[in-house]
Amino acid sequence: MKNRKNRSSTGITEFSLNKENPFLKQAVEQVNNNIVKKYKSATKTDEKAILKAYDENTGEILGSTQFIRQIEVDEEEFAKIYLSNFSAFFDLKPQAIRVFGYILNQLVPNKDEFMFLIDDCLEYTKYKSSTSIRIGITSLLENDIIARGRTEFLYFVNPMVVFNGNRITFAQTYVKKQKNKIPKNQSSLDFENPEEPYKLPEINPTKAF
Repeated sequence: MKNRKNRSSTGITEFSLNKENPFLKQAVEQVNNNIVKKYKSATKTDEKAILKAYDENTGEILGSTQFIRQIEVDEEEFAKIYLSNFSAFFDLKPQAIRVFGYILNQLVPNKDEFMFLIDDCLEYTKYKSSTSIRIGITSLLENDIIARGRTEFLYFVNPMVVFNGNRITFAQTYVKKQKNKIPKNQSSLDFENPEEPYKLPEINPTKAF
């Protein structure tokens, strides 16, 4: 998606401001289509720690618990770049690579919005002029890696390309928020079901008129 105004010149202001991340709907669909649930069973569990259900008449074991170990990682210190959309980096200008390095340091876990300060970016990239910074930002905008936010200091990152945190939880939170926004008497988009995304409102025929 190219979120660009119709202008002949190239620059940051050529791209529209956005109240909401313009990449989100597509990102939610991609996440939902690629969810894989993984669990790891605990090994060498003490027999006394296992809960079992018995049939009180026959003494037959009806079922037992299985302890699942959840693997946790610290999400604060890194951001994930997704290989399926890595081609977005192919056409980046050299200035964009340095600016992108600064952006990675601004990403807050489980947030798609970040603040961009040119002075801080100059310090990080070691560029002497803000012109190089603007060239880098424009290249990232052109390649749909970022989008402009509500003001000139705010930007959105494309979750399909890079994200810091749990993208599944982030997508589910977005879907829930969108559902709460839509009145019950209106049609809605169901991003949890990509095969049938359009859901019509339920109407009681006896109360329709």
